Amino acid sequence: MKGVNRILLVALAPTLAVAWGVPFIYSVWTAIHPEKYSARFTWNAPITFANFLEAWQAAPFALYFVNTVILTLLILVANLILCTLVAYAFVRYRFQASGLLFALIMIQLLITPDILIVENFNTLAKLGLTDTIIGITLPYLTSAFGIFLLRQTFKTVPISLDEAAQVEGASTWRVLWDVYVPLAKPTYLAYALVSISFHWNNFLWPLIVTNSPETRPVTVGLSIFATVESGVEWALVNAATLMTTAPLVVAFLIFQRQFVTNFMRAGIK
Repeated sequence: MKGVNRILLVALAPTLAVAWGVPFIYSVWTAIHPEKYSARFTWNAPITFANFLEAWQAAPFALYFVNTVILTLLILVANLILCTLVAYAFVRYRFQASGLLFALIMIQLLITPDILIVENFNTLAKLGLTDTIIGITLPYLTSAFGIFLLRQTFKTVPISLDEAAQVEGASTWRVLWDVYVPLAKPTYLAYALVSISFHWNNFLWPLIVTNSPETRPVTVGLSIFATVESGVEWALVNAATLMTTAPLVVAFLIFQRQFVTNFMRAGIK
């Protein structure tokens, strides 16, 4: 059975690599060549970077990038703070119905955010927060996955460290900050990478909430940029696509080893 699985893995890996690599290679090709070479693969085709400059000037991508950075950082900071507090409470405090409350949090993992889009939009409309960056971030300020991941990590911290810190006179906040948080750094880094990647690429919710360029993230700005009445210019569209995805690609290439290692260390115990 193991031999069959290994053969399937060896056969499937190149297929997945080609399925992912061909669109990426095509995007790079069209982005660095004139438009007339979008469907012509000539080895001596002239290389140009004018498509990137033209795409950057054709839409306010600088503003889109700023909006995206702001909303991803707001969500990340809020998640790290709130998930840390909730996870710590579940691990080190015993209170009535704690098991039920944690079960309710876990049920949220089964509910995709898209199901709640209508109710969330109605709530934001009543609060007057539509077409705002705060409105985009509000449904994501905490995460059931983040709570679960940190809870599992905090449970591995020896209770003796907690008690020793209390004997030395450390307060609850000091114990959390000096004992639990440092030992959970791999988990924080792994979760941060996942959170940034997800919210950087999030499209449907920002599309529904935003109406103006002042609040649009790069995903929505790119979709509007690619929708033109005169026809799609693939050279410009792919140049803009590479610009919007470049930060994530570069970050992954830099932190890929830490990403894999930290997720292995932050796995479910």
